[in-house]
Amino acid sequence: MIRAPIPPTFEAFRDAARALLAREAPPEDVLWEDVAEQGQGVLFGAALAAPAAPATPAAAPGAPRPRVPAAFMRLATAVACHRDAARFPLLYRALFRLTHGEPYLLELAADPDVARLRALEQAVRRDVHKLHAFVRFRRVEDEGGRERYVAWHRPDHRILRLGAPFFERRFPSMAWSILTPDESAHWDGAELRYGPGLPRDAAPREDELEELFRTYYRAIYNPARVNLRAMRAEMPAKHWSTLPELSVMSELVRDAASRVDAMQASRSGAASAAEAYVPAARALPVLREAAASCQACALCERATQTVFGEGPADAALMLVGEQPGDEEDLCGRPFVGPAGRVLDEALSGAGLSRGGIYVTNAVKHFKWEPRGERRLHAKPVGPEIQACRAWLQAEVEAVRPRVIVCLGATAARSFLGGRFSVTQSRGQVFKTPWAEAWMATYHPAALLRMPDEAARAAAKSHFQADLAKAASLLAGEESVSG
Repeated sequence: MIRAPIPPTFEAFRDAARALLAREAPPEDVLWEDVAEQGQGVLFGAALAAPAAPATPAAAPGAPRPRVPAAFMRLATAVACHRDAARFPLLYRALFRLTHGEPYLLELAADPDVARLRALEQAVRRDVHKLHAFVRFRRVEDEGGRERYVAWHRPDHRILRLGAPFFERRFPSMAWSILTPDESAHWDGAELRYGPGLPRDAAPREDELEELFRTYYRAIYNPARVNLRAMRAEMPAKHWSTLPELSVMSELVRDAASRVDAMQASRSGAASAAEAYVPAARALPVLREAAASCQACALCERATQTVFGEGPADAALMLVGEQPGDEEDLCGRPFVGPAGRVLDEALSGAGLSRGGIYVTNAVKHFKWEPRGERRLHAKPVGPEIQACRAWLQAEVEAVRPRVIVCLGATAARSFLGGRFSVTQSRGQVFKTPWAEAWMATYHPAALLRMPDEAARAAAKSHFQADLAKAASLLAGEESVSG
């Protein structure tokens, strides 16, 4: 058995492996020993030795070096930084196979040795990424009054030499040090040097830039994207003490819901073009009369008339559709065509009376395309929805409903902006600035367009169930989930 005690570095493994290959030492005859794990201090690239025998000489100076794929060298550079005690035996076994009849070994992803090496490499690369992402420098002054920035980081593996050159490129004019328990890296503007590891208390705890950084983080934090499970997975707790922004994380998470509500309330992008036509008064008759002359978008040019909402001014439930259809455009009332009849049937099944509901559309003019003598519905686009948004906002402010149900994605987007999937979010109830309960469901016209009878029947059942949920919310039998 040949002992191979080496420091935990790629260079030490490389030198030892060359000597072993020169001796044609098979992997099963080599006992690799990680000197750092044993607390021993040895010179870099120590010679190999047999038990109770003098040091084994290195390969002869003139001996030919084995040809090794560049891909293996990159792989070994990363894997050597892993803390797995089996990494050096695994690397040498793969190297021996590569140089003894298996030159394409690394292309065999299913090979157990290759698969294990790739997993170790991935763990190391991920740890390097965390070093780049989680290092936070603090400003200090040395005895001569010179400015230096110091950070402390606890990596999972010995990856400082892989990750430190990134900071050399990013901060070339700044003197800095990165301290870890294994070793430290120091850049003076000209040379990157490495030294022994240092404990956490060797680095400063806080400096005057901390509060500035926390202020910046509060400003860029997006409360709509809070995902605590993902954050804990990607940002392990051991790094929290060195990340100043995490000292305000509990505050930001606690206030996330209210901030999202405020964002949704103000999320209208550019000003709605209809604002120029909307009167200050929030009385429905006044709004209806003003809307009749609205020319905020081009849809008014081909539509017969404005189709404003209708229903009690104090209705507790508001239904918001997409836009009027052909029959609605002709008679000037919302939901009187085929989709309206589907809606009336579902309302009746849900125990609701249309007479007590305010019904309107996100877009007030009929958008259509000619098909012979027929006028076929055409979906309104974002600018048209935005142009009409001021009318919908005025209706909400006038009626002040307790529950709003959006019929279809267009209606939902008129409130939320951006993308909204009815398929994913149908029936979910939210507390919003517009109503204490807000939800979305299918548009009744979508049910009519479904070609499959079974799918149409199932969708109608879901549609009626969602309206029944709205009735339960009004009766106080259901609570708002978020």
